[in-house]
Amino acid sequence: MNLIHIPTNKGVKVVMPQNIIRIEASSSYCKVYFDNEYPLTVAKILHWFEEKLSDDFFYRIHRTHLVNRHFISEVSADYKLTLLNGEQFQVSKRKKNMFRSKVA
Repeated sequence: MNLIHIPTNKGVKVVMPQNIIRIEASSSYCKVYFDNEYPLTVAKILHWFEEKLSDDFFYRIHRTHLVNRHFISEVSADYKLTLLNGEQFQVSKRKKNMFRSKVA
């Protein structure tokens, strides 16, 4: 995976996508959660990250969440994801078919 350059209010942060656990959208901002450092809030929409990150590694599970598949530890029958850090997220009804096709 290539490096991703994320514009911040202090400049540009260069990150390895495999270190991103998940990205959570909130209006025109996103919070990027990493496995090895504090979360980063940036003035970008989730679609911007979707275009930059590989579909093979990141799943859009909800209108507000993009998740790195390498950090998913369990998927329940009702499509609730448990991440390696214990966080849980529900795959939205609209995203279930897409998610099912990628994990199957």
